[in-house]
Amino acid sequence: MKKTVLAVVLLSVLALFMAVTVSAGPTMDRILKTGELVIGTSGAQPPMTAISQKGEIIGLDADIARSMAAALEVKVKFKILPFADLLPALEAGQVDMILSSMTITPTRNRKVVFVGPYLVSGKGILTLSNRFATLQQATGLNAPEVNIAALKDSTSQKYTETLMPEAKLIPIDSYDQGIDLLLKKKVDVVVADYPFCALTAYRYQDKGLLAGKAPLSFEPLGIAMPEDTLLVNWVQNFLILLQGNGQLPEMHKKWLTGGKWVDELP
Repeated sequence: MKKTVLAVVLLSVLALFMAVTVSAGPTMDRILKTGELVIGTSGAQPPMTAISQKGEIIGLDADIARSMAAALEVKVKFKILPFADLLPALEAGQVDMILSSMTITPTRNRKVVFVGPYLVSGKGILTLSNRFATLQQATGLNAPEVNIAALKDSTSQKYTETLMPEAKLIPIDSYDQGIDLLLKKKVDVVVADYPFCALTAYRYQDKGLLAGKAPLSFEPLGIAMPEDTLLVNWVQNFLILLQGNGQLPEMHKKWLTGGKWVDELP
């Protein structure tokens, strides 16, 4: 009797294992069969993702994507989309994952899986005014006379709406648009990820652009992907390896502390 019960249990466990094995990994299977890893990115959020003068995708996100593709022994293909279109593209199966300075949030995590963070960032500001650049808290921007630009459908927009409800919010489709509005003095502040603000202030210092002195929030950046058990597990372990062997810290150093690559930007 005991042997019969044990046999039934073992068969049940085996059946469950086989079911998981068969159902897990459809995206991974597609990547390996096509020999191509399709990465969704905006290409407009340096130093994380940007398009160089040669038309190539560069940045921290791009380096991580290329490293993943190399480890998978496949080619990488970048699909450039407006930031607001990235999650819909992932849900529609048009990209295999998103690497585009995307903050892990509970709302986004209800729809897609996130692995990470591979970088902890925060919100920053770009401005032409010393008054705003020296602010230590976002509440200092919460006034009706302050015009704020933030990327549409981003955590920057949500951050602005939540902490600066009195200010006038102007959603933008790209950071280039925000910089243009700022230089034309049509907005007072651009709210964006802190690394982008620091880099942009450095690039446009001759035009008087200033970045806030420190991050104003906690922003864990992650890799968004579909609910694919095998792919998620693989990326989790890959990031652990990338951190452990020192490659990820070196990537952080390369892209977040400036360097010759800045000259590659348009």
